[in-house]
Amino acid sequence: MDKEAILILEDGTRYVGRSFGYEKPVSGELVFYTAMTGYPESLTDPSYKGQILVPTFPLIGNYGVPGDEVVNGISRFFESDRIQCSALVIASYTAEYSHWDSERSLGDWLKQWQVPGIYGIDTRALTKRLREKGAMLGKIVFGDEDVPFYDPNKDNLVAQVSCPEIKHYGNGKYKVLMVDCGMKNNILRCLLDYDVTIKRVPWDYDFTNEDYDGLFISNGPGDPAMCTKTIEHIRKALTQDRPIMGICLGNQLLALAAGAKTYKLKYGHRGHNQTVRVPGTHKCYVTSQNHGFAIDDNTLPSDWERMFENLNDGTNEGIRHRSKPFFSTQFHPEASSGPTDTGNLFGMFVENIKTYLKEK
Repeated sequence: MDKEAILILEDGTRYVGRSFGYEKPVSGELVFYTAMTGYPESLTDPSYKGQILVPTFPLIGNYGVPGDEVVNGISRFFESDRIQCSALVIASYTAEYSHWDSERSLGDWLKQWQVPGIYGIDTRALTKRLREKGAMLGKIVFGDEDVPFYDPNKDNLVAQVSCPEIKHYGNGKYKVLMVDCGMKNNILRCLLDYDVTIKRVPWDYDFTNEDYDGLFISNGPGDPAMCTKTIEHIRKALTQDRPIMGICLGNQLLALAAGAKTYKLKYGHRGHNQTVRVPGTHKCYVTSQNHGFAIDDNTLPSDWERMFENLNDGTNEGIRHRSKPFFSTQFHPEASSGPTDTGNLFGMFVENIKTYLKEK
């Protein structure tokens, strides 16, 4: 029988369940995400670093986990090279998985990466509590073992998940410099569909004297204000005309570099089916998202404007410069487990590069 595990929230609420992952006490920020599928991608998303993940969908694990195949230096199935979240909390679990790509159960995968998993939890009740009170600190304990509550947002999580060294991908005509703040692999896959060569650099790498045609700022975990070195380098890039694109944390870092401010959301936007709109129009997109911070639009300089807005709460979902080829999105246009109708934004970035080189 699976060992008893207890989920404890910082307000004292306790949920008793059973372990199906690695059995060690762990603490982090408890967050929920609204996806029916895509848990292999979500669990390996570096943006979940330091967080205890609560999927709202009750059936997790039923299609198992694929293998570790690597294609052209990029994992074929996962968003990074390991499970990034601190733990997983689900309603029900089955080790009897079924899928043509699967090679192991979710429980075995969690044990491989020493990540705890707990099932038998009323995740609907837990999600309601998180919606009402906001993202909370939580911990999973076993028996007499215990750990103190840990707030990951007080640490520079980007430094923990960024690539430690420079990497190169592709052999295309246009040179893209990718600042890795905790990048999802599918961003690489989407960009490599175009005629580009990518130079991927660590989050604090000084690229201000580099030779590149376009700058890309990736997603990543935690408070964007922690990335002071990245912000400083982006601020220098804004004095030039070379195209810039950012995603998620990249959206917030671009805003901070431009002079705006960010703030922490009550419980964040995580999962699929998040509707965004082009301001002043009825044009909407259904997007995938994973972020706990947002841009304060009221602090945007006059030469910047909203590019997208969230229809659920009105928060910022992207910005762009009014005259220069700089833009970013808070949502994930590369998300393959949801709609791909915003994937054309990568094409827009490459077209901006072509225009820049023609006018150079």
